[in-house]
Amino acid sequence: MRRFLILVVCISLSMMAHAQITGHLPSARPLFNYPDTATIFIMGDVMMHADQITNARRADGSYDFSTYFSFLKDRIEASDIAIANMEFTLAGKPYSGYPCFSAPDGYEDYVASCGVDVFLTANNHILDKGLKGLSRTLGIYSEMEEEGRVKHTGSSDDPDDDLARFPLMVAVRGVRVALVNFTYGTNVESDSAYPKVHLTDKGEIGAAIRRARDAGAEFVIALPHWGIEYVLNHSKEQEKLAEWLAGQGCDAVVGAHPHVVQDVAGIIPDPGTGGKTVPVVYSLGNAVSNMSAKNTRVGMAVVLEIETGFTGTRRLLEPDYILTWCTRPGTLTDSYATIPIKGFLGKRNLWKDPSDYDEMVRSYERVKAATGIKD
Repeated sequence: MRRFLILVVCISLSMMAHAQITGHLPSARPLFNYPDTATIFIMGDVMMHADQITNARRADGSYDFSTYFSFLKDRIEASDIAIANMEFTLAGKPYSGYPCFSAPDGYEDYVASCGVDVFLTANNHILDKGLKGLSRTLGIYSEMEEEGRVKHTGSSDDPDDDLARFPLMVAVRGVRVALVNFTYGTNVESDSAYPKVHLTDKGEIGAAIRRARDAGAEFVIALPHWGIEYVLNHSKEQEKLAEWLAGQGCDAVVGAHPHVVQDVAGIIPDPGTGGKTVPVVYSLGNAVSNMSAKNTRVGMAVVLEIETGFTGTRRLLEPDYILTWCTRPGTLTDSYATIPIKGFLGKRNLWKDPSDYDEMVRSYERVKAATGIKD
C-alpha cells in the first residue's frame, strides 16, 4: 500500500511539472471509480380512518396531516425513490373511513410533500366507492404525475395507460427498475374492463415481468397485496406465490395488506444452478392508521439498496428494516405521528402519555420475537 501511495504522489508531481513547462493544466479525472448506491424506500399502508378525518379537520374546513410523517420525512426524502401503498380512495365528499374509504382531498398532496415518489393503488379498498371513485382517484394521481410530482401503478384508466403502468418503469441513479403491483382482490367487485385494478393473475404478472426485461429493466420488484390479516407470519399461499415470482425473475418481493408486520425470508429460485437469493418481505404493516388491535400499530419500512461496482456491475444489497410505531392523538403529539422506534427508545419523557411508550416497547419486542426481524 505504501509503494502504491508513493507511485500516486510521483505521478501527481510529474503532472504538475508538465503543467509548469507547457502552461497547460491537465484535465481533472478521478483516479478511482467508487461504487454508487441507489436507495429505494418502501413503506406500508397509508390509511385514513374516520377518527383521522375528525382529528385532521380544522375550523376553517381544511385538513392538517402535518405530523403524520414528520419524524420519517428526512429518511423518505433521503432515498432516491420512495414508495407507499395508498389504501384509500379520493372519491370526494362525503369523506369516510372504514369500511368504505374516501380520504379528504389534499391527503395525497401531503404524502407527496414528504418525499413519496410512487403511489401503489392495487389494494382491496381501491374500489370502495366503485368505478367512479377509482376514476376520480386515478385522475388526481395522473394530474400529479403530469406535474412531475409522483407516479402511480397498480390500476389504470385504459389499455394504453395500462401498458405504461404495468410494469411501471422508474430510473434510480441511472438504474432501470420495474415495479409490478397487484392485489388478491377488491372489497367491491367490478365487471368493467376499465378502469382496471390489477389482480393476482399469473398470466398478466408474468407478461408484465417479461415486458419489463424487454424494456431494459435491470431489477424487477414485485409489490403484492396479499396474506391473512393480523397474522405475524406468512401463509403457505404467500410462500408459493413468492417462489413463483422469484422463478419468474423478480429481484425482490415486498408485500402489504395484513396490517401487521410479517416475517422476511430469502428465496433461491433455482438452487441447482446456484441462483441468487431473492429477498421477500411478506408484510410491511401499517404506515399510519387509527388501528389499535394487537400489533397493528407497529409498522415497517424496508430500504432496498442497489450498488453499482467499480466495473459497472450492479447488485442488490441486503435489505435494511426500520420498525415504526404509529402514535395516536394525545400520546406523543396532538395528532397521529409515525416514528422510527429505535430512535425513540429510552425517551419515555417525550410522551404526553408515557403508558403509550410502554405499549410501544412491549409491541416492538413482541413483533420482533415473532417475526425474527432485526432492525
